[in-house]
Amino acid sequence: MTFIHYLKDKRFFLTLYVILMLFVSLIMIVNDDWELASQNLLYTHIFCFFFVSLYVIIGYYYRRSFYLQLQNLIDSKQEDFHIAMPEPQSYEQALYIQLIQKVHAHHAEQLQKLVLEKRDHQDFIMSWIHEVKLPIAASHLVMENSAGKTTDFLVDKLEDELTKIDNYVEQALYYSRIDSFSKDYFITDVSVQSIIKNSVKKYAKHFITKRIRFHMDEGEHFVQSDSKWLAFIINQIITNALKYTNEGGGIYVVIEEDSNEKRVIIHDTGVGIKKEDLYRVFERGFTGTNGRTHMKSTGMGLYLAKQMALKLGHDISIQSQEGMYTKVIIHFPIMRNRYYFN
Repeated sequence: MTFIHYLKDKRFFLTLYVILMLFVSLIMIVNDDWELASQNLLYTHIFCFFFVSLYVIIGYYYRRSFYLQLQNLIDSKQEDFHIAMPEPQSYEQALYIQLIQKVHAHHAEQLQKLVLEKRDHQDFIMSWIHEVKLPIAASHLVMENSAGKTTDFLVDKLEDELTKIDNYVEQALYYSRIDSFSKDYFITDVSVQSIIKNSVKKYAKHFITKRIRFHMDEGEHFVQSDSKWLAFIINQIITNALKYTNEGGGIYVVIEEDSNEKRVIIHDTGVGIKKEDLYRVFERGFTGTNGRTHMKSTGMGLYLAKQMALKLGHDISIQSQEGMYTKVIIHFPIMRNRYYFN
């Protein structure tokens, strides 16, 4: 509010002041003796009291309509009350109305965001339930049709289904904790090779079953990250690579470094990603053509990997050619890793 706006809001009071001062000046001009002065003083008090009372009464009725409209809005059950706000009678009231409208707009935006998040959460839970039921049902079928099967065969099949269940449960666990991420991470120097080796070891059976070759650059490379969350990110990428790489294919890990960042490139010789799907692979719940045609998917793996990478100060990008390859690149900015978490 400028001084001019303030004076404009006080225009009625200033008008009253001018009238009173003109009257007092007139009384003083016509004043000749003390007796007359005492009479004039009485007239002055009466006149000033009259004008002050008139000012208060007129001001009350002038403001009354505005406050009555506000009270009616408060008492009503109208949801879009901010739209029906009364016309302001002063600059100060206009500012308050603008503030109310801004707060309401922000509240509506946050409410809409919460509604969408809740809907996404419900969609994920429903999708997750359907997905986790598949290995459970498969386990029951294995047991029901166990006649004539060796123990090793049954254990092998049940272990496969349990691994799938474990992956789904881990995904749901990290999804539920992503909003409270800031309370559960510890940045330190992490060996990339060590985490990748543990991931490959975890899924060694899948590599062997599908006869998928694996190769990783020699040497030791360290990045600043949280070992647990980074392991989950790499697990999601390796799982996707295994899922969409045909038998006899290969998965290769290359680590590059320049003055700006370190890059971990996980390259598979799988089915690739359609060009129109490539820019959407990190969206929540997006399964794409491959997720629908090759096997069912929750579409949460790469979404979670991307979100966690960003929270850790990293980034993930993807390159692919349909029918040829897919490269998932984890970026570790050097300067950001050095100072961001201090």
